[in-house]
Amino acid sequence: MSSLFRHIPSVDRFLHELEQDQSLAGLPRPLLKDLVGEFLDLCREEIRSGAIAAESDLTLPALCSRARAYVRFASRPHFRRVLNATGVVIHTNLGRSILADEAVQAVTLGCRHYSNLELALETGQRGSRYSHVEKLLCSLTGAEAGLVVNNNAAAVLLVLDTLAKGREVVVSRGQLVEIGGSFRIPEVMRKSGAVLREVGATNRTHLRDYEEAIGDETAMLMKVHTSNYRIIGFHKEVDAADLATLGRERGLPVFEDLGSGNLFDFSPYGFMPEPTVQQVLKCGVDVVSFSGDKLLGGPQAGIIVGRKEYIDRIKKNQLNRALRIDKMTLAALEATLRLYLDPELARRKVPTLAMITAGREELLARARRLRRRLSKDMAGLATVGVKPGFSRVGGGSFPEQDLPTSLVTVAPAAMDVEALRQGLLATDIPVIGRVEDGRFCLDPRTLMDEEFPLVAAAVRSVLVADAD
Repeated sequence: MSSLFRHIPSVDRFLHELEQDQSLAGLPRPLLKDLVGEFLDLCREEIRSGAIAAESDLTLPALCSRARAYVRFASRPHFRRVLNATGVVIHTNLGRSILADEAVQAVTLGCRHYSNLELALETGQRGSRYSHVEKLLCSLTGAEAGLVVNNNAAAVLLVLDTLAKGREVVVSRGQLVEIGGSFRIPEVMRKSGAVLREVGATNRTHLRDYEEAIGDETAMLMKVHTSNYRIIGFHKEVDAADLATLGRERGLPVFEDLGSGNLFDFSPYGFMPEPTVQQVLKCGVDVVSFSGDKLLGGPQAGIIVGRKEYIDRIKKNQLNRALRIDKMTLAALEATLRLYLDPELARRKVPTLAMITAGREELLARARRLRRRLSKDMAGLATVGVKPGFSRVGGGSFPEQDLPTSLVTVAPAAMDVEALRQGLLATDIPVIGRVEDGRFCLDPRTLMDEEFPLVAAAVRSVLVADAD
């Protein structure tokens, strides 16, 4: 064994050999050196275990192809592209909404070149970064003013800290929601310095509950849209218009957290009624916050719109600087909002909207195309079929809405279906799907047509590797 250890080539010899490989040319030398060291440690373990027992297995030519494969695999970025075949459109674990081409181009320009991020081109003086999107937000929503922070939780925190710090905020007990990562409205409110005043019961809250709760310490009436769950049956909540009227009568601002709020009316496509930002503001609500990367289909952001007197106060809060968005988010958000100036254009161009509104016949035709692509060169490896199924909107949006779709199913001939699922996680571009009834299922709703060959290649590579 000690003789075998002495025959392991040196790190420098490996480095000299691998640095000639053009496919590894962009790899920083310190990283390459570390990975070669890891590979050699692996070789030593194989000697100890008996997997390597001959000196001929330790020559540089014998080890180089393995070392090259190891380095390529281990040097892949940790943050990587994946293929979403789950059918969950706004998939929190997979990056939520993907951007429209226009937004991607805007981000690229903003990153590659200098920009007028905080320069007023009309005067050549310092300007506001919010000016790039504020006019668009007002035009699209009917608000008097607006600003953007880094996510909707930050937006809620900033509104509460500005308008209600040290005083009471009245909220219906049935709206004290928890979003992903165990972030809850009561905790966010506590962090802002506002005092929570719960009213009503879990399932029923009346206008009189708000009226009776208002006192000298009341700073705001708050409504939280329960976008990620529903209460059905014996249930009542006060609508936005009635709450806004009460707020005006008592001289109190009314704030609604719409969560994954949207600018697009989905009801013509068979969806259950979901309030748009425009509708809420039209009801008289003073301040509304919502996410940019959920139903809007843009970058991660928390958007705040409403009456100018309140938005101006929020802009001046020192916390706003800590929560502000960067130039990439601004570029992507402006490009996305511009598409919404024509709702039908937005429906076609914003991937989130296009996926959500895709029709049954379109999805069936795309599933059949994916099945044909998968079936090529698959003889004996798996049976590929198409079956009816359901997609989900995801991201805490339309939680009770099933979206009819057509699933492409892969039933391996010899391989365990769970092993196939795991194997697809390790491919160069991982494929994320779901297992139903002993078959691996791919939903074309969340795949682009140009991704079909990549999916097929990944599935085949895992099945072939298992067969070998």
